[in-house]
Amino acid sequence: MADLHIDDFYKDVALILLRLYGTFPRRHLLFVDDICGFEEPDEFGLPSARSLGCFSAMIWLGEQGYLRFDAPIRQEALDQAVLTEKGFLLLSSRSELPLLAEVDADSTALPPSVMAESSTNIAQLRRALGSDSSILIEQCVHYLLSSAARFG
Repeated sequence: MADLHIDDFYKDVALILLRLYGTFPRRHLLFVDDICGFEEPDEFGLPSARSLGCFSAMIWLGEQGYLRFDAPIRQEALDQAVLTEKGFLLLSSRSELPLLAEVDADSTALPPSVMAESSTNIAQLRRALGSDSSILIEQCVHYLLSSAARFG
């Protein structure tokens, strides 16, 4: 049996980190719907399991020290969310993940600053998300989380 909730977790984590990196160092109102899309509440007005999973991924990232926030807004958003130093340094660090390395014959013609940026963890995360492959997203996020556990 496939663990689809784990695939959703990896994709949510990738999108959350990417969203916060894109607004760093500004604090950001981070909505569940912006990460996993709108999910219709049930007949009692309670969030769907998918929405709750995404919200839980946000909270988990906070508990693990990748982001901080002022307060949750119901189970719909995090108010004033921002990457922590740990999260920022992880994403802006050079990646050692070989599976997403761009192989380009013209890469030697690129300026050193472009080459350096394309080898960062955030660049790898963007490529994994751009591939729309759950396997590549999982491998990239797993690499990021395990790297942070080893070094931070």
